[in-house]
Amino acid sequence: MQSCSSALCILILLISTFTTVSESAVPTVKVNLHDSATLSCYERCSGLVRWTVSHKPTDALAECDQTSCRSVKEGYQMIHDQYLKGNLSLIITDADFTKRNMYTCDCDGKDLCDVDLQIESLKTTVQIKPGESLVLDLEVSDPVEVIYESSDGAKLSSGQICKVDGHSLQCKDEYKQRMSIPSTVELRGIKPSDSGVYTIRDSRNEEVIHTYTVTVQDDLPHPCRDEGTCVPAWTVVVLVLVGAGLVISVVVIVRQRRESQRSSRPDSSGV
Repeated sequence: MQSCSSALCILILLISTFTTVSESAVPTVKVNLHDSATLSCYERCSGLVRWTVSHKPTDALAECDQTSCRSVKEGYQMIHDQYLKGNLSLIITDADFTKRNMYTCDCDGKDLCDVDLQIESLKTTVQIKPGESLVLDLEVSDPVEVIYESSDGAKLSSGQICKVDGHSLQCKDEYKQRMSIPSTVELRGIKPSDSGVYTIRDSRNEEVIHTYTVTVQDDLPHPCRDEGTCVPAWTVVVLVLVGAGLVISVVVIVRQRRESQRSSRPDSSGV
C-alpha cells in the first residue's frame, strides 16, 4: 500500500474535516407529529425569497418579495412583515412524516439557509388480551422494518421480525402466518409470550418512527383451571342459599326446643 505525500495527506484531511463540519452545521428542527414547525432563516434579501425541498429546487413551497408573500403549496407560509425585517423563516402548519426532509431557502436563486425537519418518534403503550390482534401503524410509505424485543429479555426471540416495502411483506417463518398488511402491520393470535417492545423503523433513513410497548394480559388465575372441576357460578349461589337455609332452620329448631323446655318446667310459685 503506497503512502500519500505529506501535502496530499493534509489536503485529504482538510477536505474530510470540512465535509464533516459542513454536514453537522445544518440545523435540525424536531417537532411532535402534527405540530407546527418553524424553519428559521435570518438573512437580508431585497429580491425573491423561496423555500423548497432541497432535492427539488424548482418546486417552490412558499415565497416572498418586496410586495407580498405567497403560499405556493398548502401548509407552508411566510410572513411579509418578518421578511422585510430579515426574518425569512418558513412555517409548516401541520408537520407529519411526509414532510420530513431537508429544506432550502434561497434569495434570487442563491442558497441562504438549509434546515433539516424531523418528527419525534411516537410512543404507544398497549394492553391486549390473548387471542386478539396487535395492530402496528406504519405511518410512512418508506420501507420499514419491524423490530421486536422480548419483555423477558430472551435474545433468541428478539430482533427484526418483518420488512415492509409498499405492499411487500417479508417476515420470519414463525410470523409469516400471523402478519398481514397493507396500511398497518397486524399480528394475529397474540400470546403472553408476545409481550415486549415493537419498533417501526424507517430502514431507508435509519429513523425510529413508532415504538409500541405491549403487555399481553393473561387470563386471571382460577383455582380449578388445572383440575378440570370448575363449579358453575349458579351452583355456587345455590349452595350458599341452601347453606343459609340450613343455618336458619337450625336456629329456629333450637329456639323452639328452648321454648318447649321452659313451658314444661313446674311452676315454682305453687310450692
